[in-house]
Amino acid sequence: MNPMNGPGAPALWQEARNADGRVYYYNVQTKATQWNKPVELMTPVERALANQPWKEYTADGGRKYWYNTETKQSTWEIPDVYKNALAQAQTAQPPPAAGPTFVAGGVSSFSSYPQQRERDDYDRGYGDRRGGYGSGDANGLVAAPMLGATTEPEYSSVEEAENAFMKMLRRHNVQPDWSWEQTIRATVKDPQYRALKDPKDRKAAFEKYAVEVRMQEKDRAKERFAKLRADFNTMLKRHPEIKHYSRWKTIRPIIEGETIFRSTDDEDERRQLFEEYILELKKEHAEKESVKRKAAMDELVNILKSLELEPYTRWSEAHAIIQSNDQVQNDDKFKSLSKSDILTVFENHIKSLERAFNDARQQQKAAKARKERHAREQFTELLKELRSQGKIKAGSKWMNIYPLIKEDPRYLGILGNSGSSPLDLFWDVVEEEERSLRGPRNDVLDVLDDKRFDVTPKTTFEEFNTVVLADRRTANLDQEILQLIFQRIQDKAIRRTEEEKHAADRHQRRAVDALRSRIKRLEPPVRPTDTWDQVRPRVEKYEEYKAIDSDELRQSAFDKVIRRLKEKEEDTDRDRDRDRGSRRDHYDRSDRDHRSYRGERRGASSRLSRTPEPDAYEADRRKAQADRERSYRKVSGLSPVRERREERDRERDRDRDRYRERDRDRERDRDRDRDRDWERERSTRSLSHYDRERRDREEERERLYRTRGDPRGSRDELDYGADTRSTVSNDRRRRRDSDTESVASRSAKRYRRDSRERERSGGPKREKDRRERTPAVEEAKKEEKAVHSGSEEGEIEED
Repeated sequence: MNPMNGPGAPALWQEARNADGRVYYYNVQTKATQWNKPVELMTPVERALANQPWKEYTADGGRKYWYNTETKQSTWEIPDVYKNALAQAQTAQPPPAAGPTFVAGGVSSFSSYPQQRERDDYDRGYGDRRGGYGSGDANGLVAAPMLGATTEPEYSSVEEAENAFMKMLRRHNVQPDWSWEQTIRATVKDPQYRALKDPKDRKAAFEKYAVEVRMQEKDRAKERFAKLRADFNTMLKRHPEIKHYSRWKTIRPIIEGETIFRSTDDEDERRQLFEEYILELKKEHAEKESVKRKAAMDELVNILKSLELEPYTRWSEAHAIIQSNDQVQNDDKFKSLSKSDILTVFENHIKSLERAFNDARQQQKAAKARKERHAREQFTELLKELRSQGKIKAGSKWMNIYPLIKEDPRYLGILGNSGSSPLDLFWDVVEEEERSLRGPRNDVLDVLDDKRFDVTPKTTFEEFNTVVLADRRTANLDQEILQLIFQRIQDKAIRRTEEEKHAADRHQRRAVDALRSRIKRLEPPVRPTDTWDQVRPRVEKYEEYKAIDSDELRQSAFDKVIRRLKEKEEDTDRDRDRDRGSRRDHYDRSDRDHRSYRGERRGASSRLSRTPEPDAYEADRRKAQADRERSYRKVSGLSPVRERREERDRERDRDRDRYRERDRDRERDRDRDRDRDWERERSTRSLSHYDRERRDREEERERLYRTRGDPRGSRDELDYGADTRSTVSNDRRRRRDSDTESVASRSAKRYRRDSRERERSGGPKREKDRRERTPAVEEAKKEEKAVHSGSEEGEIEED
């Protein structure tokens, strides 16, 4: 059995301390811990005092006061209930000594020694300090080394000796702020002072004792301040005059007579507790104001909904309306709202109105888009029906289709809608028909090419139909399709005939110019008095003469040469007369007036002449130009004048083709404008005055765009990329070009085939003709190459 526990079984509860030095109690059976002292360890006095509501506390100044835990009252005088309980406890038998304490957290507790042990230690006296810790006897005492000598207290372990030393310090009321020397002077005469042999151990035990005492005092101070805070708050709550805006200097005279106020003498603690209480009041007041403000804002939202404001209402207008509202003026809770709060509510309300307005607008737009799409689909179905009935074909015109659909509800439903117009959808269907016509057209062209049948402007449809139906590839084609294909092929043949005629005329003009140039360079030169019969034998041997079949054209070339020669002679005479008149300055005034009058007449006639005024450098320029032409002929063997004339002819042909192409485009655009006029005339009846003006402005703007894009033609349209009509026009132009190329290629094939047949049929005769013509050609080559003039304006005179 442990000598520290004494006889009997160990106690159920044990006292211990945590790492901070605070005392707690540990149950050795249930392993439970608690801060309150168990009943088993209480003394009779503690049990008696625990059964009544009054508790004893000590103020900072050391004065004791009593506090009732039930009524929350405090008093400086000891209550009668507390006094009676204390008297009854003192008459009761003292409880047995408690068992040894249990130390937790590495900190030893202050275990109390039995009173008998203390008296024995006190009477034992001082022993030999050099003796160590001996083995204890049955009573836990250390045996004395010598009989009859004063012995020092000895313990079985260092911990036991340290506990005895610290208990001695507590018995002498050693304060934690004492110095070690002051502690030695107060405790050196106590026998327990020598419980620890080493002075270092004594000082370490003293420092440990000081730390534990400070921690205990700190814990007691915290408990006291917490109790004081609760009591002080209770006392302040009993004063309703204390508000969240109250000040300490105002409230202090009111509460200084309270018992709780006098329970502490520290003014800083009182003010700190008051400030904490005021802070809680401010928080409660802020929460109440927030709830009240939120309720007022919610009510204001309902008021704004009843005002039926618009999404575009301005804040100035809305604020005036809100301030003039009777409910806002009469209700006090709206007075707590600031202008910023009202503005916040207004902004949130306007945002909700805008969201609702935008949602409704989007729904309307979606419904309108669905309606327009449905109308376009129905009109497309109408066009498909007309196409299936054969009323819409390739090459159909809007003016022919409009009378069939102008009263149809599906056509009336698409009018005025955004997106594709009825005319655009119609052109799409026609374009599909054009694409479907390409296959039959190519088959017909192949049949005509295989059978070597040429469609001329005089060819009839019956002849064309007979040839086409005779082939199995085109035997099943519809007559209307054949009629359309025949019409287009015949139109191309007419255009080709016109082009060939223009080419023949151009070739004839070139031949006449070549003959005129040859006549001008004859040696000896032709005189103005010569006739065509005199000159013709001199030019019959040249190729330029043989290239012209008509004598009238040959004579017209000669007449033009003679006319130019006569004009030159007239110009020479005028120049001679003008020079002669300039040397007669000494004549009298009348003669000068007369000569001046004649000079004016000559000047007028010279201005009418095609010959310019005489120039001093004209002869030099002509000579230099002749030298350049002569050197050019020596190097290249060609005439630069002829090259320039041929280049001008080619340029003229290109311009003529370009103008013809533009005329065809204008004709096609004219047809489309005519269809658009039909559409506009029809829609004008159902449009209002405002819609008609807007349409006229758009057409004027489009016309200006076309004029800026192509000033040569006001009806040409610009290709904006997304325009369906421009795309259709471009597709048609590409299709026309491809058709022209295919016709040209077939014509070239036909020409080569005919040439081969003629060679096979008349080969020897052609060879003989070629041999007969060869000397004339060689003779022409021997002559000096002439300088040809392309026209009268570009003619170059030679000296």
